[in-house]
Amino acid sequence: MELERKNGEWIKSGSCDLGLRRIKVRKESVYEEEEPLSPMARMFQQPESNVYVIAMLGFKNPIDPHFLKANLVHTFLKQPRFSSVQVADEKNGGEVKWVKTKVDLDNHVKIPMVDQHMASPDQFVEDYIANLTNTQISTSIPMWDVHILNLKTCDAESTLVIRVHHSLGDGTSLMSFLISCCRKTSEPDALPSFPAAKKSRPHTGWFWKFWSVLLLAWNTLVDIWMCVATTYFLKDTQTPLKAPSRAVAFTSRRIVRRTFCVDDVILVKNATNTKVNDVVLAITQAGLSRYLNRKYGKGMGDGESWENNLPNSVRLTATLFINLRSSPGIYAIAEMVKKHSQTDWGNKIGYVLYPFKIALKDNPLDYIRDAKATMDRKKATLEAQFRLFMAKVFVRFYPTKLATFPLTTMWFSNVAGPRRKLAFLAIKSPSLLHLYMVNRWRSQFI
Repeated sequence: MELERKNGEWIKSGSCDLGLRRIKVRKESVYEEEEPLSPMARMFQQPESNVYVIAMLGFKNPIDPHFLKANLVHTFLKQPRFSSVQVADEKNGGEVKWVKTKVDLDNHVKIPMVDQHMASPDQFVEDYIANLTNTQISTSIPMWDVHILNLKTCDAESTLVIRVHHSLGDGTSLMSFLISCCRKTSEPDALPSFPAAKKSRPHTGWFWKFWSVLLLAWNTLVDIWMCVATTYFLKDTQTPLKAPSRAVAFTSRRIVRRTFCVDDVILVKNATNTKVNDVVLAITQAGLSRYLNRKYGKGMGDGESWENNLPNSVRLTATLFINLRSSPGIYAIAEMVKKHSQTDWGNKIGYVLYPFKIALKDNPLDYIRDAKATMDRKKATLEAQFRLFMAKVFVRFYPTKLATFPLTTMWFSNVAGPRRKLAFLAIKSPSLLHLYMVNRWRSQFI
């Protein structure tokens, strides 16, 4: 699309492969907010990686739509990405840029009619969120919306569903933004505190530094080779977790929630001298191994036994996203929107290929040891930085369709949330907060 000036306004005209529609924006907005999309944001636009982030918030009180809209004006609309559209400039090689526009909240706030006396409200909420994966937000408006479900479930009196296209920002950006929209329940006028990121003390010996550099270089070379191999010929094993064809891949998605006690996770973490991510990955690996064992056992009439029904050498990899900000953690939104900040808003992420070791183990702690060893190996590599660099190269010099994510069996992503009870948009006492990544192509998201 092109930007044309008519009657003192800038108008998008023409068409492009992104399906961006003709809209009007003010003249002054073009210069204020005209900023190119980052390479990762462009990749999240592609059909096979057209990803949305869905936030699910539960509250102990019903939500007043008028009250919510009034607060959105002073929070969501103050963030430039939530009041900007994506415009393709054909005069500059089709480069897509952010352009500020006027936001009509009626296009973004959805209030479906619900039966307050339905038999299974929890199932309705799950189905409603799952159905959002079958629809997309128009590119003619800022790509986000909120859905108000004033329906009592086992977790909350009402549920607020926020859907945001991943090109607007990564999980760290969006979680920081959501927390910045909150206030402390004990002090309604006080912003929530942001815990300082803990940094491990580096080894200072010259030999250790020399060895670390050699290890980093070797691991990076190996991972670059695996990157090329996975892209062109080294595919995952065809398991029940992987869609057998493109047609099946575009079927509806189910969103399943499982809750773990944080105290239990921390207890295991401290006992094994690992990280929370190590424990979570170990739980996932153990669960996937047992699930596949049951699936393969059913094909042999042995689905209920504890015998090992897994085939030999199951290759199952996940695209594991890594926050590449110099200071990892959750940040104040005022710091993230500053230009040239080390905590920039946007998709400041890379990714690595995480190989899940599918096997049945007699000792559950072996899953944690495997996860820790794999994560320690992934920390001693520049794979994530290399993939971000390649994304920039493909987006800049080659057709955008080449800049896609590898077709792994699943994607794995997580981000830390608030530690204490907060009031979101002046709505008191949220009882739950979940973030999901969804699209219609990838087999699984965790």
